[in-house]
Amino acid sequence: MTRPEKLDLDDLASRVIAGERAALGRAITLVESRRPDHERAAQELLLKLLPHSGKAYRVGITGVPGVGKSTTIDTLGRNLTARGHKVAVLAVDPSSQRTGGSILGDKTRMAGLAMDPNAFIRPSPAAGTLGGVARRTRESMVVCEAAGFDVVLVETVGIGQSETAVADMVDFFLVLLLPGAGDDLQGIKKGVIELADMLAVNKADGDNAARARRAISDYRAALQILVPPGAAWTPPVLAISGLNNIGLDEMWAEVERHRALSEKSGALGARRNEQQIKWLWSMLEEGMIQRLKSDPRVKARLPVLEADLRQGRTTATLAATEILKLLGI
Repeated sequence: MTRPEKLDLDDLASRVIAGERAALGRAITLVESRRPDHERAAQELLLKLLPHSGKAYRVGITGVPGVGKSTTIDTLGRNLTARGHKVAVLAVDPSSQRTGGSILGDKTRMAGLAMDPNAFIRPSPAAGTLGGVARRTRESMVVCEAAGFDVVLVETVGIGQSETAVADMVDFFLVLLLPGAGDDLQGIKKGVIELADMLAVNKADGDNAARARRAISDYRAALQILVPPGAAWTPPVLAISGLNNIGLDEMWAEVERHRALSEKSGALGARRNEQQIKWLWSMLEEGMIQRLKSDPRVKARLPVLEADLRQGRTTATLAATEILKLLGI
């Protein structure tokens, strides 16, 4: 990438706003970069793009591996572009523990949508971040919205990590499930269901139809316990087939109904305002961790404290307190 001092950020911003695909990709690459000079340039760019963002509806989609997230997004995205929407997909891949790189290729898993001129797919390695959410997914959403995409779909890894992070950056949180819930609700954490704005049982056709009906009944019963009486929104539980495009129109109709209710009540604006505060604290936490890791005093003292912990000569609390004192905290 060209060094930031040679970047014309005004030109790049105007090209993103004009919807130039190459500029969009370049802007997201800049936003995702961990280089300090790139990070400074990215923040300048985001300030230029912010007035043009915020109009899209942001939908997070999660579910266990094999539930059919990518297939469902591929079909749903093509349905939406056929209706005149511009759809951006921020698909967070599992990261290689060895290289930190992306293991899966989302453009190959969403082959139909990848060929659609009104769609944009951006796979990003999760790199160990909370909930499988890429480090700069929030900023990438701003870039996509400024480029004119009115629907942003965020696909999470769905490998058991906390999904709170993605729920804190979207307007609607969809949990995909498999037919045959089982006694333990197929391992889905109670907290994830509590975050859901809708549950959709995928692959609910053919031989799976009867199992899907039983799963829907189980999940509706669970939601009656989890959702407070009188809540403004009760998460619907639907049967769909992403592969065969069954039930996706009904599913999206529920998303639009949620948006209309949220806008009318002011809940959408309140939710986004609260997300900005959580975003601030997320960035503060990330900055503090980076400062800890890079501080020479911490680097010198940490191996000694780790050895003391292994030998039982100190406690984790005392070691942490000493490190924080080194930073004047």
